Amino acid sequence: MGLEAGLYVVSTPIGNLRDVTLRALDVLASVDRVYAEDTRVTIRLLNAYGIKARLSAYHEHSDEAVRTEILAALGRGERVALASDAGTPLISDPGYKLVRAAIAAGHRVIPIPGPSAALAALAAAGLPTDQFLFAGFAPAKAAARARFIETLADVDATLVLYETGPRLADTLAALAAGLGDRPAAIARELTKLYEEVRRDRLAGLAQAYANVEPPKGEIVIVIGPPEARAEASETAIDAALREVLRSGASVKDAAAAVARALGAPRQAVYARALAVRRSDAPGPDE
Repeated sequence: MGLEAGLYVVSTPIGNLRDVTLRALDVLASVDRVYAEDTRVTIRLLNAYGIKARLSAYHEHSDEAVRTEILAALGRGERVALASDAGTPLISDPGYKLVRAAIAAGHRVIPIPGPSAALAALAAAGLPTDQFLFAGFAPAKAAARARFIETLADVDATLVLYETGPRLADTLAALAAGLGDRPAAIARELTKLYEEVRRDRLAGLAQAYANVEPPKGEIVIVIGPPEARAEASETAIDAALREVLRSGASVKDAAAAVARALGAPRQAVYARALAVRRSDAPGPDE
């Protein structure tokens, strides 16, 4: 196979080695060198198909020297492949820095599409697929995770997240609290021997994974978009805001709680909360 010079972004199997594409095998066998997130993982794929390749590591801890080395190879007219541990490179990994540098240097970047855990989970979840947002990993710390989830609350699309087993229960509980009890699915070990897709609402999934041994393997969380509710009247919103504000909540927290409870747009509820706070503030003679 005659390949032109450039950076080939090669998708690899997420579990089952037979999911690799014929084109990916052709590219991996023909390039001058392969850079992989974890060479110990990629070598198993190469060995399974009898491919001998010049293999080096490129991962999140790689320094500028490694990128310089790759760019120098591209500058000499070499064919270079970039592969992740599993799935499509650049999806929740640092490969975009290399691609950005290659583009800036005027080199061609050629995608070799294939497996993706996010898309495989989305296909099996049974949730709307016309619009979706891949949100990566939620932060590990509770406060940062809550702020992260708050940014997703008004997204009118299916949400796709990655998570680890030890953090799954806490993340599900935080998602249920921050997004409301939406339909969702947990996809685990996709394409592998113990593949599992568990479908329920967020609260049910959070309860199922609480106080049990953390599940093993790669995990994808798929969450349905906000469910349609009857539009709350301005009067109902104001009444709910006054009740929450009387409890001592800040304007921001009150708006978030009421928006979540009534299914109203968060920005609109926040504007109403400011108006309610102003109108209910004591006058100068009071």
